[in-house]
Amino acid sequence: MGFRCGIVGLPNVGKSTLFNALTETAAAQAANYPFCTIEPNVGQVAVPDPRLDDIARIAGSAKIIETQLGFVDIAGLVRGASKGEGLGNQFLGNIRECDAIIHVLRCFEGEVTHVEGKVDPIADAETVETELMLADLESLEKRVPAFQKKATQGDKESKIAASVLGEALELLREGKPARLTKPKDEDEKRIFEQAQLLTAKPVLYVCNVDEGAAADGNALSARVFAKAEAEGAKAVIVSAEIEAEIVTLDPADRADFLADLGLKETGLARVIRAGYDLLHLQTFFTAGPKEARAWTIPMGAKAPQAAGAIHTDFERGFIRAETIAFADFVAFKGEAGAREAGKLRSEGKEYVVHDGDILLFRFNV
Repeated sequence: MGFRCGIVGLPNVGKSTLFNALTETAAAQAANYPFCTIEPNVGQVAVPDPRLDDIARIAGSAKIIETQLGFVDIAGLVRGASKGEGLGNQFLGNIRECDAIIHVLRCFEGEVTHVEGKVDPIADAETVETELMLADLESLEKRVPAFQKKATQGDKESKIAASVLGEALELLREGKPARLTKPKDEDEKRIFEQAQLLTAKPVLYVCNVDEGAAADGNALSARVFAKAEAEGAKAVIVSAEIEAEIVTLDPADRADFLADLGLKETGLARVIRAGYDLLHLQTFFTAGPKEARAWTIPMGAKAPQAAGAIHTDFERGFIRAETIAFADFVAFKGEAGAREAGKLRSEGKEYVVHDGDILLFRFNV
């Protein structure tokens, strides 16, 4: 699996510029006026992982296939979006379909028009989150009473829904996001996730700064990091301006360009790492003469689930997984060396996959 992140924020904070840079396309029109993005633009990005190059070299793989990360550029929300202001209803629906929210906040001064008339990333964040909370509030105020009524009639599923979604409704009435809800068991967790509440989605704040602040941030981004820490969210510093320039350079020149700016990696790499951490994801690999390939699975996934990421038949007919840790694969120069050194293990259905494992699945259907 990969994951799909919706890029949101007020108009003119740099969403479309960031999207174009991250996906190395010009699919989203970047312009100095609100609502230049009408339809959500979707881009698939290869997730960079230097381990994959090492694995392919050792395995003699003819092709490298990275795992994919999806970005959805969603048009700027404005105050009143939950009531349909601007292009609100359409975009709230687009956010609902994403796994996580990348909330771009303007942390730079400049001539670009700001829809609120001032540069204040905390106020911007609160404006967007308020609209998302109002949309969730309206949704639950319609649904929870119906679940409560059915619960009194003995419907077990409705009783569970009334409990967990009722808790979420109370949080929203207090001005708090639904992600603070604490499901008591797996049934409550399942129903809560099925509700697809906007404020239940994990949030990554992206502080869009000017070139001079790309390495260490500025006073505006520091306020955002403090907000993220208080909420248990994540934040990263990115200069959309720099990212847009990087994609025009020859790949061989990019490292020197970054070094001149005091940067060790691109904004894309920072966003991906923070996104993986936010969604509790990890990577395993498969390798052979034809291809070396990376796959994304949740942390804590067991071997059959990892097999299912490749094909449902692999999970259904799972027998065992031949497993080599990445460090051992490198140290002993591949599968044959790892096997000879006793570092290749045969794992069953209860094996919890570790980040970096190289796996070969045995199955029968």
